[in-house]
Amino acid sequence: MNKLNVLYEDNHVIVVEKPINILSQGDATGDIDLLTMVKQYIKNKYNKPGNVYIGLIHRLDRPVGGIMVFARSSKAASRLNKQQLEHNFEKKYLAVINGIMDNNSGKLVDKLEKQSDGSTIVSENGKRCVLNYKVLDVNKKTMHSLVEIELETGRHHQIRVQFASRGHYLCGDQRYGKVDKTQLALYAYKLGFVHPVTKEKMQFSLNPPKSGYWTEFTM
Repeated sequence: MNKLNVLYEDNHVIVVEKPINILSQGDATGDIDLLTMVKQYIKNKYNKPGNVYIGLIHRLDRPVGGIMVFARSSKAASRLNKQQLEHNFEKKYLAVINGIMDNNSGKLVDKLEKQSDGSTIVSENGKRCVLNYKVLDVNKKTMHSLVEIELETGRHHQIRVQFASRGHYLCGDQRYGKVDKTQLALYAYKLGFVHPVTKEKMQFSLNPPKSGYWTEFTM
């Protein structure tokens, strides 16, 4: 089992790094998932008998690494879920995209619809989704751009589809981009929320791993 990188923990919340290619929660594959890893960590560390309560607050796609927060009590879970619904979570991502954007910063607004095969498409029948982006760096040699993205909504495959629909697919995106057998260059590098009990503003950040497309840029 992967060793858990714990960024913060107390009696109410635990903030960890989701490793790349690990599920956020279990699915039909039966593969190891982060929710189970966190439960096991708490169980072992505090020698807890029986089932350990850990509340899943948000998810990251399997190929995406980065920061996630879990609740350690049902009260904390309901308060964090409320913050999410009211868009009071700060979620920022780094991505390496194909090509160079026309504008160095902007807002992307689309309607996205999830399909029965698990993919997402731009569709008039879809739900409105919004993200803000800022180009941090451009590699003119590879014609790739390093982009910071802040989500206003959290739809299935939102970042990947919104950029791909504009001809700027994410590098390593084998579903919406080009099949190149490399790792998807998308990382949840910043997370901010209000602590559900102390009301303190919590902020965490991590750099993506120094491998793959990330090596084209200085972090």
